[in-house]
Amino acid sequence: MEIAISENKFYDLVKKAMREAIQEEKIDIFLKGLPAVSEREMKDIEKLYGEPSKKKEIAFSETIEIWSGQ
Repeated sequence: MEIAISENKFYDLVKKAMREAIQEEKIDIFLKGLPAVSEREMKDIEKLYGEPSKKKEIAFSETIEIWSGQ
């Protein structure tokens, strides 16, 4: 089975995938560069802003579609 795709479309798909991968790496590097918060600092933060809610919210969700080839 052969899939026909134009060169420009293929280029756009690869470019988009590379952008997404680089963006994920940039976020990871940024988060790793943040300093840890001491217990004293955390208490000060909680005193100023209150404790974080127990309810977790989804910040980012990505759906992956799998092509079965049928």
